[in-house]
Amino acid sequence: MSVYSFEADTIRGQRVSLEDYKGKVLVIVNTASKCGFTPQYSDLQKVYEQYKDQGLEILGFPSNQFGEQEPGSNSDVQEFCQINYGVSFPLFAKTDVREESAHPLFKYLTEQAPFHGFDTSEPSGKMLHAFLSEKLPHYLEGNDVKWNFTKFLIDRQGNVIKRFESTDEPLNMVEDIQKLL
Repeated sequence: MSVYSFEADTIRGQRVSLEDYKGKVLVIVNTASKCGFTPQYSDLQKVYEQYKDQGLEILGFPSNQFGEQEPGSNSDVQEFCQINYGVSFPLFAKTDVREESAHPLFKYLTEQAPFHGFDTSEPSGKMLHAFLSEKLPHYLEGNDVKWNFTKFLIDRQGNVIKRFESTDEPLNMVEDIQKLL
């Protein structure tokens, strides 16, 4: 099994097989428009522009599961991303990414790349860990996606290589991406 076993709806409602991305290095990320991590769209777009011609695709999956930080419609999300961040990488329909209602793709991703904690030596990691510990301690249990902008790096064969948490900046993925390209 690989990520190519899954299908998802694009933000425009078209059903696609992830097999369409076979042979590409992928970053699959759950996103939100009203999150403290939303500015990561900017660096995700920079990484995409720098490496798309070498075979990188970034697949964004908006989710409203974390503090209702993606309240708009799919068209609202698409407009927001284009106007505010110039996002040109593929976006998918709003998707549940954790717990029982999670899209099968995200269940697979989190099984393949378990949660190893936040880097609490960094301020954002310390802050998110403290917030979840206090407000949503059950979120820290298991391997589910913990918050918006969790990123999964996939090799050209569809294997999950690495998980980057919300607090990991997109530019910190570049070295790992380059190794796969």
